[in-house]
Amino acid sequence: MLEAESHEITQLLADWSNGDSRAFEQLIPLVYDELRRMAHGYMRRQPANHTFQTTELIHEAYLKIAKGDQDFQNRAHFFGVAAKAMRHILVDYARSKQSEKRGGGRERIELSDNTAVSLDRADQLLSMDEALKTLESLDERKCRVVELRFFGGFTNEEIAEVLKVSSETVKRDWRFARNWLLRDLAAGA
Repeated sequence: MLEAESHEITQLLADWSNGDSRAFEQLIPLVYDELRRMAHGYMRRQPANHTFQTTELIHEAYLKIAKGDQDFQNRAHFFGVAAKAMRHILVDYARSKQSEKRGGGRERIELSDNTAVSLDRADQLLSMDEALKTLESLDERKCRVVELRFFGGFTNEEIAEVLKVSSETVKRDWRFARNWLLRDLAAGA
């Protein structure tokens, strides 16, 4: 992304946070492609028969962000909030599907360095969400690293920008969080 475009996004976010509703309308075309990439990353990990669509996820995230009371610091903060909103939307969707199904066995979720993970079942996503909630209560930043990397498809450098830490800190947080989640998920299985 060009520095001028990044600055324009940050300015529009500041204007929107200060009550300028037109700024949000101007912001949408500038961030849409990145939100589509993020949503596609989320949806790529869903089963083939998943009925929720990428465009639906983007629109739901927009609605969630638009009605939220956020004071966005910059574009990186905005995309971090968007990643979290998408995670919550998919978790809510999985909960509704699970309640329709009434149960199901737990399956192990593999967390690898390349994060090429498939969350084929609603109960896996719900288990992961519960584990992330626990991790968040212990260390919020490590939870954000997982959220941005695993769900948002962010690189270490992008995560470092969002969280305002070094890439090395992101790498350490990822290693710790991945190992912690593997233990937590294995204990719950």
